[in-house]
Amino acid sequence: METTPEAGRFLEAAEARLVSVLSHGSGEVAQSDTLLNAGRHLCIGSGGKRVRPTMVHLFGLAAGAPETGLLNVAVAAELVHSASLLHDDVVDAGMYRRGRPTVNALWGNVVAVMGGDLLLTLALDELAALDREITFAAVRTVAEMTRATIGEVEARGDLSLPVERFRSIMEGKTGALFGFCGASAGRLAGRDEVARRFETFGRHLGVAFQIADDLKDLNGGDPGKPVFADFKSRTPSLPILLAAQMDEPLRRRIKDLWAFGSMADERVRELGTAVLATDAPRAALTLMDREIEAALDALGPLRDSPGANELTDWARRLGAAFR
Repeated sequence: METTPEAGRFLEAAEARLVSVLSHGSGEVAQSDTLLNAGRHLCIGSGGKRVRPTMVHLFGLAAGAPETGLLNVAVAAELVHSASLLHDDVVDAGMYRRGRPTVNALWGNVVAVMGGDLLLTLALDELAALDREITFAAVRTVAEMTRATIGEVEARGDLSLPVERFRSIMEGKTGALFGFCGASAGRLAGRDEVARRFETFGRHLGVAFQIADDLKDLNGGDPGKPVFADFKSRTPSLPILLAAQMDEPLRRRIKDLWAFGSMADERVRELGTAVLATDAPRAALTLMDREIEAALDALGPLRDSPGANELTDWARRLGAAFR
């Protein structure tokens, strides 16, 4: 997401706040240097795009929300996101993220899990000075993200997973936090209707964002993630699910591959290439376009306002990147 000078200044302030939080922690939970080191390893200087803080700034600009509260929300959203990544890497046994060793690879699963828990407490502490409804919304968001992750783990290896069920997992994993960013900006501005519109926008855009991530897994579009990682983790991404529905022999071949405890890289590449050769990527793009249009429709009269128009441009570019 491209940033304006104003957004750049906001992100610099959010970055400084992140560094401060992860240098000292908060209260009793600040006692473990190892856990704070784990948080810093993932959050600071790791190549993260700061998508969520940027979105908070743009939502706030469109809603007319005060910058002080927006900084708290931006930092809290980044901490929640980072906590989810720490936990995901344990669940996935991931060894690299953004081209660097994961926290669990460096310090073990216990540090990664507890480090993620620490980041969640720090995120809630960031919101303590704001309207308590924002804190309650953050708790509900974390709960939804957790349920979605459980659903994803339970769906591993299941090529019969309904697409609508998979969509709900994508919304929970990514759309819920995007929606929280938007709704919080609206609440800070005291504009309930705007909060509702921005939450809906964020949820749809989060699903589109996740579909884009699934497509990148197949075409190597994410330099920080090995190609065909979803195949290796037996995760039924949207293109894989669609390909399995379209091509019964391919579905059986994928099922046979996933039946083994280990998978040869050559076999993974073969089936990943076979998925790319079906109409599944095109069908996934069509579904992504629908989510983007639903997101833009949710903005209503705010669509061309400062901040919202930049979010609109970013949503459009997300879809155009695969054309």
